[in-house]
Amino acid sequence: MKKLPTLYLLLIIIGAIITYSVITWLYQRKIVKTLTEEDFRAGYRKAQLIDVREPNEFEAGHILGARNIPLSQMKMRSKEIRSDLPVYLYCQSGLRSGRASQFLYRRGYKNLSHLKGGFKQWSGKVKSK
Repeated sequence: MKKLPTLYLLLIIIGAIITYSVITWLYQRKIVKTLTEEDFRAGYRKAQLIDVREPNEFEAGHILGARNIPLSQMKMRSKEIRSDLPVYLYCQSGLRSGRASQFLYRRGYKNLSHLKGGFKQWSGKVKSK
């Protein structure tokens, strides 16, 4: 008899996590354009290209012309990004750049795009140290 309330509690927690994930996903779709590599390549030279991965990931290889502002430092360094120009973000897979775009959107940045699938999907020119 005691297992039933535990099951309900577990189902409520799972439901809350799913609901939160869906709301976050819908919010992110509204504030940031997810671009294919082709579309990203067509516009990133006219924008601020920001790599939100950590410095060691950036040094291992990054898109030519990118600046490294890791998500972990975004709060301190967001003033380095101009709000009047388009911002193109990328990370390794697309998760951190999505979170970075949410953060920047709350700070007043409106023209935000990120690379679908992240750097691991990139086939263009790469610079490494």
